Amino acid sequence: MNRKHFLSALAIAGITGNSFKSWANRAEPDKDSRIPPYLKPGDTIGITSPAGYITHEQIQPAMQLMESWGFKIQIGNVIGKRDFSMGGTDTERAADLQQMLDNTKIQAIMFARGGYGAIRIIDLLNFDQFKSKPKWIIGFSDITVLHCHLSGQLNIASIHAKMCNSFPTDWSLADPIQIETILSIRQVLTGLPIKYTAAPNSFNRSGRAEASLTGGNLSIIETLAGTASDIDTNGKILFVEDTGEYLYSIDRMFWNLKRTGKLANLKGLIIGGFKVKPDDPGEEFGRTVYELIIEKIKEYDYPVCFDFPVGHQKNNFALKCGAKHILNVDSNGSSIVSI
Repeated sequence: MNRKHFLSALAIAGITGNSFKSWANRAEPDKDSRIPPYLKPGDTIGITSPAGYITHEQIQPAMQLMESWGFKIQIGNVIGKRDFSMGGTDTERAADLQQMLDNTKIQAIMFARGGYGAIRIIDLLNFDQFKSKPKWIIGFSDITVLHCHLSGQLNIASIHAKMCNSFPTDWSLADPIQIETILSIRQVLTGLPIKYTAAPNSFNRSGRAEASLTGGNLSIIETLAGTASDIDTNGKILFVEDTGEYLYSIDRMFWNLKRTGKLANLKGLIIGGFKVKPDDPGEEFGRTVYELIIEKIKEYDYPVCFDFPVGHQKNNFALKCGAKHILNVDSNGSSIVSI
């Protein structure tokens, strides 16, 4: 199937897989939870990059699919710009994101990629206009800086999801799970209910929790501790993921969560994908990711699930940070459902 026909099929089929329903059944925004308005056909999605460098060519697959969903696309000024590894200077990236935050004709902001750079501009941003008229921001990894800031400081929901550089260049060759996770972005953006599941894991801890969801990349969360963008986990369901870290680094980061009180008052804990860097010869850590996490939470009694489909992997489903969900963990596996 060629790209044109494949995109047409996606546009017609809409969302397939998890709880896919008509756009007419979209949920209404929850004003108390500061949920931005859900998107409808004709709305505009801005694309910018507050972190790494990316070209116009690399964002084309994402643009084409989102346009096939009925959305308009506005490309930011920093796409194609480069300041070594980053997509333009700090000033340029901050200005580009600022104008998208303030532009009332843009209903959502999709970040082009992660990498590194969001922490360098977060304090340059003014959220006054955004607070009065919030909109969805979409991304993960380095974008965890913004998710934590919006949820913890502004009480505004955002979408932890794949970005433009995760969209395949040839849709006909894409894995089904890759397609399903990308389509989940549309599902969340338009207010459709979500339900994601994970297989049973012997380290899971059974239970049910109903609370707001927060989290993201573990190493980013650690670096935000004590800052104005520090994550608030009190009474919430926390999800974490990471990639390319040594086991001892993951252990240290979980000690940070524990010692800063971020694990004590959770309603639930979701462990996503963790791609571990092999130990150096002679420097073996001697514990698995599962074991080192259980060690940190053994005194608490909330539900815990492992290997959830979120993180630096193909099965990285869209999640609403700052919005209420139900987490259920039992012998059949785990699930999370939006409320």
